[in-house]
Amino acid sequence: MTATKGLEGIVAAESSISSIIDGVLTYRGYNIDDLAEQAEFEEVAYLLWHGSLPNREQLDQLHKQLSDSAKLPDGLISQMKLYPKEMNTMAALRSAVSSLALYDPEADDMSREANERKAVLLQAQLPSIVAAIARIKSGQEPVAPKEGVSIAENFLYMLTGEAPEEIAVKAFNQALVLHADHELNASTFAARVTVATLSDIYSGVTSAIGALKGPLHGGANEAVANMLYEIGSLDETDGYIQKKLDNRDKIMGFGHRVYKNGDPRAKHLQKMSRELCELNNDTSMYDMSVRIEELVTGQKGLKPNVDFYSASVYTQLGIEREVFTPIFAISRVSGWTAHILEQYENNRIIRPRAEYTGPANQRYIPVDLR
Repeated sequence: MTATKGLEGIVAAESSISSIIDGVLTYRGYNIDDLAEQAEFEEVAYLLWHGSLPNREQLDQLHKQLSDSAKLPDGLISQMKLYPKEMNTMAALRSAVSSLALYDPEADDMSREANERKAVLLQAQLPSIVAAIARIKSGQEPVAPKEGVSIAENFLYMLTGEAPEEIAVKAFNQALVLHADHELNASTFAARVTVATLSDIYSGVTSAIGALKGPLHGGANEAVANMLYEIGSLDETDGYIQKKLDNRDKIMGFGHRVYKNGDPRAKHLQKMSRELCELNNDTSMYDMSVRIEELVTGQKGLKPNVDFYSASVYTQLGIEREVFTPIFAISRVSGWTAHILEQYENNRIIRPRAEYTGPANQRYIPVDLR
């Protein structure tokens, strides 16, 4: 046996949920460009779970189910208020999602019907959890979800306590669509490994959140925002980036394991970033991002990935940097739960082998003779 570092190029599962072929990302065969420009996030979630886009009746029913399920258990809110104020938001999200299972009498019901209900519940409650964590951390009371509004609108409302602008809802909806699934990425693989043991759906999503927390996965968007704030202005951009390039430092938000000619999601986020910056009469962050792209792509041939422009999009929406990666989870839980349902349907425990590189032919020596 010969190990493949990072499992690069290894096909580890069959899936009908999403595909990346010749640089084109699709969900259930639908091009991400079409979905990003036209679809509601709730339509995309239904598509990932059920394999087809919903008709009007099915979409209305899903909206109602999500709205009815968005309120958090009082006990969970009380628990989150006991978290340290200096908490890492992803660690808090991981803990809260794990605790959700304690409030669900169906947590260990492994029937398809129960797991579909739990997928809806998780999708409905993750936005409420993330908004509550953000407000608790800033010393504010959580805002209860509104009834009868979209996930995008509801999250922005719960985060601020104010009705969001229509363009903000549109931008956030598009960001959710773009992040909903991405084939067998690290967090999705972690979820499938966990539930392949026939552990419950909450355990699978908790594992996925743990994987997403890392800066080489979901945490990259926060790292990009930190870089933009550190640079500070367009005038300082060239010197800052050139120094990193000369030192061969990693510049977050560029390159991708499976895309050689650029991430197809990045162009939508770049457009959103420009529109929001212009709306806010401050294009400095967008201008800095464009210049960084010119330098990095020009000198290293690396193109922006989904994390690069999402940093400026979320900033222009008034969202704190520490909430960026949890937002990723709000969207990606639709894909995680779709993959979990698929894993349950045709399960085999995921147990690869390792190439042993340690010493051989060792002999035991009694402790007093060592």
